[in-house]
Amino acid sequence: MEASFWDGKRAPGVADQINPEKFKNLGEVIEHAVHQYGNRPAYTSMGKTVSFNEIDQLGTRFAAYLQNHTTLKPGDRIAIQLPNLIQYPVVVYGAIKAGLIIVNTNPLYTAREMKHQFTDSGAKALVCLNVVGHLVEEIVQDTPIKHLIVAELADPLPWPKRSLINLAVRHLKKMVPSYQLPQALSFNQAMKLGAKARYIKPAPANPGDVAVLQYTGGTTGVAKGAMLTQRSLVSNVMQTASVMSQVDDHGVPLTKPEGNTAVAPLPLYHIYAFTVHLMTFFQQGGHSILIANPRDMDTFVKSLKPHKVNIFIGLNTLFVGLMNHPEFKDLDFSELQLTMSGGTALQAAVANRWQGITGCVISEGYGLSETSPVVSLNPAGSYSKLGTVGLPVPDTALKTIDEQGNELPSGERGELCVKGPQVMKGYWQRPEATAEVIDSEGWFKTGDVAIIDEQGYVQIVDRVKDMVLVSGFNVYPNEVEDVVSRHDKVQNCAVIGVPDKKTGEAVKLFVIPEDKSLTSEEIKEYCRLNLTAYKVPGQVEFRDVLPMTPVGKILRKDLRGEEMKKHETAS
Repeated sequence: MEASFWDGKRAPGVADQINPEKFKNLGEVIEHAVHQYGNRPAYTSMGKTVSFNEIDQLGTRFAAYLQNHTTLKPGDRIAIQLPNLIQYPVVVYGAIKAGLIIVNTNPLYTAREMKHQFTDSGAKALVCLNVVGHLVEEIVQDTPIKHLIVAELADPLPWPKRSLINLAVRHLKKMVPSYQLPQALSFNQAMKLGAKARYIKPAPANPGDVAVLQYTGGTTGVAKGAMLTQRSLVSNVMQTASVMSQVDDHGVPLTKPEGNTAVAPLPLYHIYAFTVHLMTFFQQGGHSILIANPRDMDTFVKSLKPHKVNIFIGLNTLFVGLMNHPEFKDLDFSELQLTMSGGTALQAAVANRWQGITGCVISEGYGLSETSPVVSLNPAGSYSKLGTVGLPVPDTALKTIDEQGNELPSGERGELCVKGPQVMKGYWQRPEATAEVIDSEGWFKTGDVAIIDEQGYVQIVDRVKDMVLVSGFNVYPNEVEDVVSRHDKVQNCAVIGVPDKKTGEAVKLFVIPEDKSLTSEEIKEYCRLNLTAYKVPGQVEFRDVLPMTPVGKILRKDLRGEEMKKHETAS
């Protein structure tokens, strides 16, 4: 379906088209925001808040260091391997100001994963936290990295004497493994050098230039760098901002047009948080509360208490963890206007519980690293349609196709394809892999199974590779998981397919029980009441934990790997 199919179907106030030419590049997005919002708060981290002017000055200082004290030139790659701290936007904005390409890197990577990403991207510089110094020491000689900047939690700002950060620093110092990196420069040293150096603005980046290499596919194979251009990222900023301009039936905005306070618990190295917090909210004068460790629920909840939050960004497992915290329900939700969910399927039981506690409907969205990332988003309030990922953002066309590539009509399941200005340029130095997912007309094949209904709302059914084939019938794990998660005694769950002599594959359910009295037969009976017979799990295994990515996605591939080993051993 062409983009025009959705014209007039979007919520009131949301445009059908954007103007991608408003900003030529990300540098202009930053400059505009700083000029517009100056002394307003931009970021808060561990009790310390910096303004738009301050973060811009710090970014310029880091850019001056890069220009005067390294061999880096515009177009070179710089890897950033940091948690959600003030240093992250400082380095990102500094790299943009210096004309570099950003390589976002997971701080939880193993040495092997780091080596692959740094080598594949050709990164010449790395900014990392000292907690991974021992891993960097293992592999840095085997990578193209020439400039190494090691940050500590308290760099580079004068933090209050008694603050959360001082407690965290004292705790963290005990956790940092020893390492030897004599060639490394501390982040503080780099900032001091930059303060004494002259920043010279380089030639502006062109819309087609690569701005970010976002690595993806690590959960299904060798990680590939999605080339996100200046235009694709700027377009997604404009698209997301347009969706947030929704008004009610009386023309009153459902969210503040600018100056929102947003919670940022998802890691900034993830393209969703990167685009939303560092670009979209920044462009709108938003104030992001950076959460360095969202798994530390006590500190997380404590950090929210001083603020009246307007926007909450999260995902299913994070919402569950917060709602299970005894003090979460006591927070002030009076100004919470928008809760956005993405990254993994939102379960209905979780959405309903969240609305009951906060009074705010969760707007589930959908995106991929290859699409900068937002493809679709549910409207806020009564226009939201639970069980779907909403409507495509402006200037975005979607379609579903069968195995032969034929477009399917509304209501039929097929692989979702996306076409729009936010789609990546391709995979870094992998033309064959690019040709497999982007056709000659610019359609990107997502690998996700979806249904587009007559109103244009999109329902993601599952990953193509995760589908379980039981006696020729398709079973989608998300559907079974959604049903099981509604059981009062279930905390979390996951479904995979396992080999079966009679049916080819059988459904296996992994459950983390909320109530230890839960039995296998009890959960099977519950499934029989809510699912067709072939979808009912034949096997149930109880677990204390499930394998997850740092952003809370359950790693079904790891569960499948475990089962494969069991099967091989048994045979």
